[in-house]
Amino acid sequence: CFNEEKVERLKKEVLVTEGLASIFKALADDTRMKIIYALSREELCVCDVSAIIGSTVAAASHHLRFLKNVGLAKHRRQGKMIFYSLNDTCVNTIVEAALKHHSHKI
Repeated sequence: CFNEEKVERLKKEVLVTEGLASIFKALADDTRMKIIYALSREELCVCDVSAIIGSTVAAASHHLRFLKNVGLAKHRRQGKMIFYSLNDTCVNTIVEAALKHHSHKI
């Protein structure tokens, strides 16, 4: 009871979503979401992020490394300091869209 042509076409099309879940997995954590939001406002060092989320520097560093590994954040070194920011404007767009959607529910 399914449309064979439609199903076969969409089976191929949905392959573009491979790996996309990892981005949403990263954003599904409340702490990482706070970090992403903060990074959407300002470039921050690990100590700044630690203070913002109320955690140890080690925990903040772990979250930032995770976000960098999935491509949501990037870093630059200035002397001994490492500063983090969002990888591109697409990440900011995702955050803004999610906030807008969330505000409709409230």
